[in-house]
This record gives sequence, C-alpha cells and structure tokens, in this order.
Amino acid sequence: MNSCQKYFSVCLLALLSQAAFAQSGPTPGPASSFAVLSAAPNGGGAVTCTDSSIIGDVGSSGQPASVVQTRCTISGAIVAPVSAGVLADFNGAYDALKAVPCGQTLTGTLAGVTLSPGVYCFDAAATLTGTLTLNGGSSDTWLFKIGTLAPGALTGTNFSVVMNGGGQACNVTWWVDAAATMTTSNFLGTIYAGAAITDTGGTFNGNALAKAAVTLTGASLAGCESGGGGKTHQKCNQGVGNGPEGCDPGNSNQGNPFRSNDELGGTPGDPGRQGGNK
Repeated sequence: MNSCQKYFSVCLLALLSQAAFAQSGPTPGPASSFAVLSAAPNGGGAVTCTDSSIIGDVGSSGQPASVVQTRCTISGAIVAPVSAGVLADFNGAYDALKAVPCGQTLTGTLAGVTLSPGVYCFDAAATLTGTLTLNGGSSDTWLFKIGTLAPGALTGTNFSVVMNGGGQACNVTWWVDAAATMTTSNFLGTIYAGAAITDTGGTFNGNALAKAAVTLTGASLAGCESGGGGKTHQKCNQGVGNGPEGCDPGNSNQGNPFRSNDELGGTPGDPGRQGGNK
C-alpha cells in the first residue's frame, strides 16, 4: 500500500490544490521577465548588488540611481523606473498566488524532507535549513506559501533546494507574506515577497521579485528564461564567443565599452580579438 492509498484524502486535497494553482496561478507577464525586481510603491524601488552576479534583467520602480552596483555584473538590461504595467503585473501575480488554496500545511525546517508537486503552506514564518528535495517531472509545479494565517517571513540559513526526477527550478514558486532572507544557501525557485528580499552568499536559481528592496551580497543569481519552460538562464561567457553554449550573454559593458569584456570582430564560436575593447 503506497502513501496515497493509505492517506487518500490528503493526496486528493494535494492534487486538487495543485490543479487550482495551475488554473488560477499567475501566467507569465512582464514582471516575470525580470531576474530581479524591486516593485516598491511610490517610486521607492531599490536594488543593491555587491560582489555578486545576476544573469537576467534587473528592474526597479525607483529612478536609475536606485540600482547600485559595486563589483557586480549584470548580464541583462537595467530598467529603472519600470513601467506602470510591470508594477501592475507584479501586484496582480502576488495577489493571485495569495488566493491559491493550500494543499498541505508544513512545519519545521524542511531538512531531509522530500516533496512531490503541490501547494504547501506555512501558517506563519518559515525558518529553513538543511536540504529540501523536490521530486517531480519537468512540467510539474510547486508552490510554497509563507504566512497564510499570520504575518510571516521566509528565512533560510545553509538551506538547499534540490530537484529530483527532472523538475525545473523555475517551476517552483515561493509566495511570502513578508520579507525573504537567504544566507549561504543554494536556493531554487522564484520568490514573490511582500517585503524585502536579501541574499547573502550562495546561489539563487530563479527570480527575486519584491514589494520592497532587493539586496545581493556575495551571491550568484540566475533568473528564469522569459516565456516559461521552467528553465533558468544559462551561465555563459560574456562576449561574442557564446556559440557552443547556446546562451545569450546580454550586454556585458553596462553602457561603457571600456569596461566591456565583449570581444570585437568575432562570430559565435570564434570570438575574434581577445582582451575586450581596449
């Protein structure tokens, strides 16, 4: 007798909740095209990236100066301020996720836990550590909701999420009532946070989307590819020589050709002149 036969009602609820997430969860919109988005109201967005790398686009509701880079590489575009449509899309997606019914309520740190696709909720705050395994196929989805009955923040310290069975990081979504903070963690999934997102050390595969500031320090973030498919942007070499890797390095010079490591005179697979634009 397997676990679903033994606990039929629990499994049925999980399946119904997953179906509800598939039907009522947000469809990819302009907000989801950003690897990092600070969608604070009234032009209060702020993104601070220090000793870190971001693969994908970065957006802020603030003015251009609200995106601060210190020894930080960003492969995509920097958009500040983002359009009203992006902010509306983010807020709509956040509210849609909030409305998805829970399939199972979780407690504890999730260390050593394996979860199948579904909708999982913490009534209040979640403090996570250890390794969480998500077991499912490439088209399966997981939704974690933090703070469904009371104000709750997501905190991960030495916390890792791993996929088993072909699951994709960008098919994992974390809705957080309040702030999300990851420290020396290897995190998978897209966060929709009701307050700030802070990532210090470790890796983050997914998008960091917040109603307040986003801060990365000593971290590596690879955002999800636009258009769905559940895949994160590939980590690739900057410049023209990206042919065999099949990835788009974006504009590595960030508006200043003398800071670029793009290589002139080349074609994909044959980078041409080495050493950047000097």
